[in-house]
Amino acid sequence: MVDGVSRIACVRVEAFAAAALERCEPALREQPLAVVIGAPPGRRVVEANARARAEAVRPGLSDAEAVVRCPALVRRPASAEAEAAARHALLDACLTVSPRLEDAAPGIVHVDLGGLRRLLGADTEIGRRLCRQARAVGLEARVGIATSRAAAGVAARVGPQVHALAPATERAALGVVPLAMLEWPAELAATFTRWGLATLGDLAALPRHGVGARLGRAGLAAHDLAAGVDRAPFRPWTAPPFWEEAQGLEWEITTLPALVAVLTRVLERLCARLTAAHLVIDALEVRLALVSGGHHTRSIALAAPLAEPASIVALLALEIEAHPPPAAIVAVALSARVIPRRVAPSGLWQPPAPAPRDLATVLTRLTLLVGGTNVGTPVVIDSHRPDDYTLAPFDGDAVAGDPAAVGDDLAEPNADPAADGAARTSAGPLALRRLRPPRRVEVDTHDGRPTRVRDTLGLDAAVETCAGPWRLSGHWWDTNAWARDEWDVALSDRTVWRLAHDRLTNLWFLDALYD
Repeated sequence: MVDGVSRIACVRVEAFAAAALERCEPALREQPLAVVIGAPPGRRVVEANARARAEAVRPGLSDAEAVVRCPALVRRPASAEAEAAARHALLDACLTVSPRLEDAAPGIVHVDLGGLRRLLGADTEIGRRLCRQARAVGLEARVGIATSRAAAGVAARVGPQVHALAPATERAALGVVPLAMLEWPAELAATFTRWGLATLGDLAALPRHGVGARLGRAGLAAHDLAAGVDRAPFRPWTAPPFWEEAQGLEWEITTLPALVAVLTRVLERLCARLTAAHLVIDALEVRLALVSGGHHTRSIALAAPLAEPASIVALLALEIEAHPPPAAIVAVALSARVIPRRVAPSGLWQPPAPAPRDLATVLTRLTLLVGGTNVGTPVVIDSHRPDDYTLAPFDGDAVAGDPAAVGDDLAEPNADPAADGAARTSAGPLALRRLRPPRRVEVDTHDGRPTRVRDTLGLDAAVETCAGPWRLSGHWWDTNAWARDEWDVALSDRTVWRLAHDRLTNLWFLDALYD
């Protein structure tokens, strides 16, 4: 809003069908490209990029005529999947600048600039930001800024790449635009020529009711456009809960390496959109269209949110290799569940947390090695069984904790209890220091009570006194039954241990030390 006047930006991608294919194949930007529909000999051009238009290739030409005009012309069939993905990508890019958008048409987005001037600067700076965000997702856009959507749309077609019309000069700037620079239905353009109209100012000067009486609804819409007037309400666009990216194929894919190459390109475009919006992937679904007419769908849950294509493609390849599709593939679509990218600050007395990218790489490699069900965050189960736990999905929140809660309270698994006990005295209270994992030991018994203890570190000590057993057991109704005896023993080397005896396997463990 400038001086109390609302401002609207029109973000427009020219030759959108061709731009969507160029987004899928960046090398096509350097070649004359035509988007065609139909089958020979009735195949026709529906869109052409700038290089092809420079060679007089226009929509409506037959395929043969287009090739005659431009022998180096590259033809690609129209792809609904690529256009839908590019349309969402453009909306996503604009959403990073303003929360209020309107999806006007394929390749055209209206952006409400209300309240952005104080945050982002002048209109031209906001327009350049919109162009940068569109370029980040693989699209080249033009931006027009005015007080109405109609005027902004005209400004996006003429003038520089970022064309901001001042409110005081807006009507005059629109009035000099030639009618031939805008796209009109053929009958309407012929009527304008017959009436002798050359500019938008000529059309806007006509009585609106007279134009409507002669040309109907199309004439009224054209008059409103020439006058820079909006009649329809602004229809805000809401982002979908899932982010999708798709690509159709010109040939059938039957091998995994060829599919991985396509998945990589599709995922790179999706990750570029997510990076621009500061989002990461939490879960991903791949949908493969088959030549038989069916679909093959696989889903993966990531051990940690990611936005790096290489790691995710490796997981997808393993999943598809384990569950191959039953027929050849003719299209690929990815649907991602996303969450905001979070920055995890470290505390003053905590060690620095690993970088999210490094952590994601380690988690991905672990998942590839041991499987997704074996990677996660340990969660203690409410049970009488010691050390009973399960794995929950790792969400990245469990970073380095308070050093006061670790360190001395955690024992080194290979620590020598005999050496530790030499410095201890029997006076004062005792603190139980548990060993994780418990250390395997050999125990001699008499009448079921321990009499001597030996371990792999060379300790061989007699039991001077012992207390126990404290018996725990459970789960007798299934195959995970357990039975455990715990003993507190004072050894001849002046150390006090807690021993655990597995009564089902007859194995003994050093479970804890008393300090």
